[in-house]
Amino acid sequence: MFERLKRYGEEFKTFAMRGNVIDMAVGIIIGAAFGKIIDSLVKDIIMPPLGWLLGKVDFSNLYIAMPNHGKFMHYDSLQNAQAAGAVTINYGLFINTLISFLIVAFAVFLLIKAINKLTSLRAEDCKKEKVATTKECPYCYSTVDIRATKCPNCTSDLN
Repeated sequence: MFERLKRYGEEFKTFAMRGNVIDMAVGIIIGAAFGKIIDSLVKDIIMPPLGWLLGKVDFSNLYIAMPNHGKFMHYDSLQNAQAAGAVTINYGLFINTLISFLIVAFAVFLLIKAINKLTSLRAEDCKKEKVATTKECPYCYSTVDIRATKCPNCTSDLN
């Protein structure tokens, strides 16, 4: 029993210390921080002017209160409705989240596009830099250094 646990522990340690697992963990941490930045960008920078342009609408305060025992109640804000225990459909918060998602998706798109561009440029550079270092002997078809004047395999003279 303990041998099996020890073996599992060693396998897990080997797995966890792989470079790509650590890279993934760093990516998740950076992604979470990036998500918070985007959330603040949407809530604090984008939505206030957008709400102002649309007639002083606070998107985070848009909701529908469900009827309570068959009666529709009016609340001044989402916080008041929730404090009163009303069941609400918070479509304004959903709009904020949707805009956050679109911004993150667009940022990821731009990042992937830039990485693909750099990768293609690097591939083109690698193709340009390849210089032949060998040639084929026309008599025995073996691979010979490009500077050779005689084939080391068949001793034929090479151009």
